[in-house]
Amino acid sequence: MKIALFVHCFFPDHFYGTETYTLELASNLIAMGHEPVIVSAVFQGEAKRKSVITRYEYMHIPVYCLDKNYCPHHTVRETYYQAALLELHKQLLSEIKPDLVHVTHLINHTASLLDATKELGIPAIATLTDFFGVCFNNRLEAANGSLCDGPSADRTNCLTCYLKARTDSGQAGVMASLLGRYPSSLPAMAQVLSFATRLPGVRHGRLARLVADIAERPDILLNRYAAYRATIAPTCFLRRAYLANGLSAPLHVMHFGVDVPLAPKTAPRVGALVRFGYIGQITPHKGTDVLVDAFVRLPSGCAELHIYGSEDQNSEYVSALRDKAAGTPIFFQGTFPKDQLADVFLGIDFLVIPSRWYENSPLVLLNSLATHTPVIVSDVEGMTEFVEDGKNGFFFSPRECR
Repeated sequence: MKIALFVHCFFPDHFYGTETYTLELASNLIAMGHEPVIVSAVFQGEAKRKSVITRYEYMHIPVYCLDKNYCPHHTVRETYYQAALLELHKQLLSEIKPDLVHVTHLINHTASLLDATKELGIPAIATLTDFFGVCFNNRLEAANGSLCDGPSADRTNCLTCYLKARTDSGQAGVMASLLGRYPSSLPAMAQVLSFATRLPGVRHGRLARLVADIAERPDILLNRYAAYRATIAPTCFLRRAYLANGLSAPLHVMHFGVDVPLAPKTAPRVGALVRFGYIGQITPHKGTDVLVDAFVRLPSGCAELHIYGSEDQNSEYVSALRDKAAGTPIFFQGTFPKDQLADVFLGIDFLVIPSRWYENSPLVLLNSLATHTPVIVSDVEGMTEFVEDGKNGFFFSPRECR
């Protein structure tokens, strides 16, 4: 069977959880006698490729790469449903001729891909690797940093998250300065903007279109998701979240698998420093700063912290972390090849995952448990269903570390 795996980005330039899951899925499909093809993308604003579609191989797997620089989005709606991509998707699928499409992330491809599979009569399934289908920021994280249940009836909580994103990026002009100084005013501003779109002279203008794009996002996506023959949730929590927010496609819980040596760890030396480790994206929503802030408060000479991850994703954030870590046994180790994963776990006593969002069965968590490395994780359901507190790990509240 020829299977087209659609993912938002891929190796070698992108190498985090969803990309790794897609790669391992393709590798296992080959081992089962199938013919996987990966369809990836270049993010708008990244280095431009020679053409809108380029082709290469990665680990003997054919990869098609869609360059979003040739078809950039201009509105909020086009970030989740870009009609201009429909014909391109149909042409690409007609060239690949897959028997099945398996989506691991729709960002960059947008839900127009699902219209293309429907028009061509190609069955499609999906692994839901985050909350893209129901949440404006994909993480079910509210603008104030709290955890969110999903879009409210009037969608003003989604509009609040949009204002927060614009403010944080400095793209809101004078408003950014005002809202940045008074972040608690964001929900009220969202309510004002939503009400303003009903006024004569506003209801057909640019502001009204923006608010509509945000408000209609969950309905447009879930309408397209209904065409999936099946969807896969790697956690029970993610399944509940999607069902609670209206997903109608068949939804099955299937935990991710990992392929890593399962040999027991050697006991740490008596009197040795405790070695904490962090592996993943060094970004605010991953809570790396929560870990650094907590670690620097430990008594001197009792532990060390090794942080593995690219420093290029958010250089200002990493620079601030390095400033906090100055003069402490915190080591920024960069990235490492996948075949060194087991050795990295051998070198740490605890893996810490301090995420601010729900997470969704992060592979690094599963690999840690498989290598008998206990974990310390945020008390959020996307991770705690895999951890027995006090047995193979511990929970903590990120807010209590402040």
